[in-house]
Amino acid sequence: MSDPVPQNACDAAAPPAAVPGHGGEAGLGRRERVLLAILAALLAVGLLLLRGGLQPAAPLEKLARQSLDLPVALADGRPTLVEFYADWCEACRAMAPAMETIEQQHRGALDVVLLNVDNPRWQPEIDRYDVNGIPQLELFNADGVAVGRSLGARSKGELEALSGALIAQAPLPSLPGVGARSDFSSGGSGSANAMAGPRSHG
Repeated sequence: MSDPVPQNACDAAAPPAAVPGHGGEAGLGRRERVLLAILAALLAVGLLLLRGGLQPAAPLEKLARQSLDLPVALADGRPTLVEFYADWCEACRAMAPAMETIEQQHRGALDVVLLNVDNPRWQPEIDRYDVNGIPQLELFNADGVAVGRSLGARSKGELEALSGALIAQAPLPSLPGVGARSDFSSGGSGSANAMAGPRSHG
């Protein structure tokens, strides 16, 4: 008598309650695990969004997303304030709420454009405007001509003074790290390369 088939072979099989899809306890446990995994994923996403929304970088990212393209801003008949920034730059992030306030207060009268130095798309502009430190502001009049440059972080009051001067077509305020720029070439191109950058003397 070698290996007889057990009389109760059917009893040795999994009971119907354990078969998936039969509504038994095992199937219910699997559904609970899937539900818990989905809830855990949603919680993780929620925490990520909450953390991102509370970080000082949030206004910076918001401004960058809603910025006009630089050629559009320079051609629309409004003065333009361009900030070269990076997400990791503490000074840029600290300045972001003030930049957001300036953009909101002067919307329609001043264009605020943010260009991320880590984005290869902006490499021509980084080269053209000699960006070698951030935050760096490039200031343009309503004709799209470069009229000044600001190096380093700025307070809300300083940003207001700079943007107010651009809107009023007045001389830029005398602030450390702010240089007025004139186009001395006969062509009147207004290019940033028409004049040495403020850091070229140091």
